[in-house]
Amino acid sequence: MKIILLSIFSLSVLAATPKGIENKVKYRTSFGKCPSRAAGTLTLKLVKDFERNHSLRSVKGLIDRERLQEKHYVSDFTINFDPMDGMLSFIYDCPSPLMKVQIYKENGLESYEAILVENGKLYDPTYEVLLRSEKKLNYSLPFLAIPVGDTDKDVQQKITSIVSGLSLAFRKQLSEVIISDSKELTMIMSVKGHSSSVFLGRDEWDEKITKLTKIIGYMSKKKKVPTIINLTNPKKVVVKFNE
Repeated sequence: MKIILLSIFSLSVLAATPKGIENKVKYRTSFGKCPSRAAGTLTLKLVKDFERNHSLRSVKGLIDRERLQEKHYVSDFTINFDPMDGMLSFIYDCPSPLMKVQIYKENGLESYEAILVENGKLYDPTYEVLLRSEKKLNYSLPFLAIPVGDTDKDVQQKITSIVSGLSLAFRKQLSEVIISDSKELTMIMSVKGHSSSVFLGRDEWDEKITKLTKIIGYMSKKKKVPTIINLTNPKKVVVKFNE
């Protein structure tokens, strides 16, 4: 993220504007993939702070102090002030959502939900709601089930890397991604309305996913949908169909 201070002298002149003279700045925004409702609310807060303090440093302090980047789902931003035309520019970016995450607590009975996004962070489920309300998300997100006792950043980042690396067409076929207590990976896919269970074991997930995409592509051409694909042993792939 960057905040560019174009002219310290010009900002000092603004700060010295006599009372009674209109000192409201013009501003423009680029929301990127962000929900406009969240990014717009953030922009208004920042513009008000700049009009009050005439300081980009103050704006940065407000963002950090009130954790506004996190609260408004922004992954990166640039704020730029051009003193020649009094234009304050905001450029935002937000991550794409990958999966709904259901994290089970240690007793196995309680859980809570979040949205796993492409940078590996967990966002409040409201993020999905906002994106859908603005038609910036128009397909179902798969579920990721992971025991909280075994949650570690390495596994979370690995799953994020795998899923974000898949084509959108393939991701749309994912229904559920499950990490077991023994850290075995299972995927449930919905292919042409039929369910397929994919077992990937505990390791070599990248290589197995590459094989899986080839298998699914080949089966699609043959208009066949396997019910089970077992890739736990990458040297012996087992594919089963309904009889």
